Order: sequence, then C-alpha cells, then structure tokens
Amino acid sequence: MKLIFLFLLSLMTQVPSNEVKSGVYAWSALPVKISQDRESRKIMEGTSPHFEFLEMHATTQAKGAAPGRPHAQQDKEEVIIVKEGTMRFTIDEESAILGPGSVILVPPRAMQSLENIGDGPLTYYVMVFRSKKPMNITRGQAAGGKLLLNADSLEFRSTTKGGRISYFDRPTAMCGKFEIHVTQLNQKGPSHEPHAHVDSEITLVIEGETEMTIEGEEYKGVAGDIYFMKSDEKHGIRNASDKSCKYFAIRWRE
Repeated sequence: MKLIFLFLLSLMTQVPSNEVKSGVYAWSALPVKISQDRESRKIMEGTSPHFEFLEMHATTQAKGAAPGRPHAQQDKEEVIIVKEGTMRFTIDEESAILGPGSVILVPPRAMQSLENIGDGPLTYYVMVFRSKKPMNITRGQAAGGKLLLNADSLEFRSTTKGGRISYFDRPTAMCGKFEIHVTQLNQKGPSHEPHAHVDSEITLVIEGETEMTIEGEEYKGVAGDIYFMKSDEKHGIRNASDKSCKYFAIRWRE
C-alpha cells in the first residue's frame, strides 16, 4: 500500500509533459516548414504557470505573398512582433503600416488580417495564449483594447547602461498585468542582478550577443533567439560582448 501511495504521489508532483520548458529557444535550431510563399517556425507550445495554452511561432512571408484570410480568435489573445520587413496590419477595420520592432496586441474576438507590403521578406513572431482564469473582455477594453504600436513612434529613454523603450504595461482580456519593453545594453555585463518575480517572462533577443542564467543554468542567445522563464524562477541576463545588445522583455501574470 505504501509503494502505491508513493507512486501516486510522484505522478501528482511531476511536471506536466506538455508544460513549456524554461531555457533558450535558438532561432537556428527551430524546425522550418516551407510552403509556396511562406516559412513557419514553431517555437513553443504547451501550458505555463498562468496560461492553460501558450503557443509561439514565427512566420516569414515572401515579397508579394498572398495575404491571409481575415480571422478572429474566440477564446485566445495574441501578441505579434515584427522581426523584419514591412507589414500592413488590419484589426477591426483599423489599419497601420508597421516595421521592425513594432508590436500588436490582438484581443479575443477581434477580426485581424495582415499583408507583406515591403520590397523583401516579412518575418514576425506570434504569441497566442489563453489564461487559466476566465477571460475578461470588459477589463481588456477598459484598459484600452487593441494596440498597434509602431516602433518608430515610441520614445527611447537613455539609462546609465544603455536605454529602454516602453511599449505598454496594463491589463488585457487574458491577463491582470501584461508588460512589454525593449532594453538596450551598450557595454558588456549584466542588466541587473539575478532576480525572481511572480510574472512569467519571455526575452526575445533582437540584436547582439547575450547570456542568461535561469535557476543556476547558463544559456546563450543571439538575435532571433528566445528565453523563457516561468513564474518565480531566478534569472538574469547579461550582454556577452563589448558591442551593444538589445532585447524585448515580455512579462505577464493572471
């Protein structure tokens, strides 16, 4: 009887097999699915401390690629980040022209479509998520609803170590708090001392060479790579070279 109890206890305490793992997701190692005018890269998919569903992928559209059909997520929210190229994004009949570093927040049930209107490829990251708590459409609308943030229109604020661009910090339909900013480090060394917080976090490297410590494990990441840290995991990022580095920090909690 004791052996059976210990076996059942071990099953209860095991990490779910579909939980997104902490660590680095290297762009160069992502599997690539190629179609006629598109490439797609699956980055992660599973559960996380605050999300019963979390999926992230990257899509590259060739110049002149046919735009996707307008669609809406009924019970999921999305964040889209432009990696390269020029995008026309339309959400609920509002359109914007967006370049590299631009960010879009797509609430549940919002009709969306996008198109590559540039002279070269368009690459963008898509983060899709559904919270463990019921979505709160009213909360998201009260905080401002959808967002189309062109990187060129945002203010860069210098710091002693480099600089920062704040995108947004507010509730959404799926999160009690969702925050995105870009940090730039101009010299080799840490952004700050290793720390932990209740928020889960994705760090997306967009320039330079970085190193990250997550719960005592060491990882390296360059432009295109993504770090994932679960809630309450101690972590800290460093600029790994004498050249500047730049990265998105994406944080959320229920």
